[in-house]
Amino acid sequence: MVEVILVSQIPLPYHKIGSWTNLYANYLSSNSNQIDVVICEEPRERLDGVHYQIVRQDLSLKIKKKLHKKPQYIYLQTLLNYLQKDKFYVLQIVDNFGFAKALCKELEEKPELRERLFVQFFYHGHDPFYGNFESRWFYDFIDEMVLLTKASYIKHKDYYSILPCSFSVIHNGIDTTQFFKVSNQKKQQLKFDFGVADKTIFIWCSRDVPKKGLDFILRVWKQIYRAEKNMVLWVIGSTRQVDVAGVKSFGRIPNKELPKYFQAADCYLFPTLWQEGFGLSLIEALHCGCYAIASALGGVPEVLQQGRFGKLIDAPHMISNWETEITRYLEERPNSQFDTSLYTTAEWNSEMNRLILDNKFEK
Repeated sequence: MVEVILVSQIPLPYHKIGSWTNLYANYLSSNSNQIDVVICEEPRERLDGVHYQIVRQDLSLKIKKKLHKKPQYIYLQTLLNYLQKDKFYVLQIVDNFGFAKALCKELEEKPELRERLFVQFFYHGHDPFYGNFESRWFYDFIDEMVLLTKASYIKHKDYYSILPCSFSVIHNGIDTTQFFKVSNQKKQQLKFDFGVADKTIFIWCSRDVPKKGLDFILRVWKQIYRAEKNMVLWVIGSTRQVDVAGVKSFGRIPNKELPKYFQAADCYLFPTLWQEGFGLSLIEALHCGCYAIASALGGVPEVLQQGRFGKLIDAPHMISNWETEITRYLEERPNSQFDTSLYTTAEWNSEMNRLILDNKFEK
């Protein structure tokens, strides 16, 4: 019998706003999930039916962690204490390169244990994390790298001289029982409730960090905003006050309350300024019927199927390109051609099960 273990440095379910944490919480709540054990800190509320190995952050362990100068010490010890002799495991690690390195070093002296582990590493970035030569230990150690897009795999394939592990791709997915397109009548009602019944609503939603492009899109907005055009920009995810004409900031909103904002909106602006891994808020907006104008960076072109599902801006760091495309949207009002069968949690759950079941093994 092979057990599947997920090591997460974030409690599951996560009580704050998250992306991959929402996917895993949804997956672990399903009866068909293939994960046997979750190693994490104590969540505020445990998921029913999930077997936890809780990482105890007591004083003695914190002292040991400091003495050993290993930030991953507590997680590593929790895992090693759980593993049983002569048993095989599929081990999932999410975006935690530090833990992978600590585990790799630990297993150098335990080759018999390493032979009983199949290590899957899930990476939510786009570009390669390590340099070409410094990556050698990592790709020698893991058995499978799981990425968000095929475009990311191509980046890795073209960059690294040696890739001795297998690769898989699982697109992000969202809960379509929450994020879905409403009727035109319901949409107008939502706009009326928000007090913008006669306005075209553009929306930006993300963490407020420079690479997500809020300051950039506000510069664009200052150039194009005209009150007589009955347009408004909604900003979600930023806690700062935005004092710009035609802009309304809603602060941080829990994920379960987001759908009505996307359902009321007309056009989603995704001015990411870095090599984006996927863009979860982008597909949430698409599922709610928004047209998308987005930077052609990272995995975004693949998500939008090279422009089939929205407008891609090939030179997204140029303000004039955004001015042109937003103005064009106001004049032409293109409809979203998004395929709602894509990027769903149901699809993600199915792909995760396939990924696990394909790699369970006996020796």
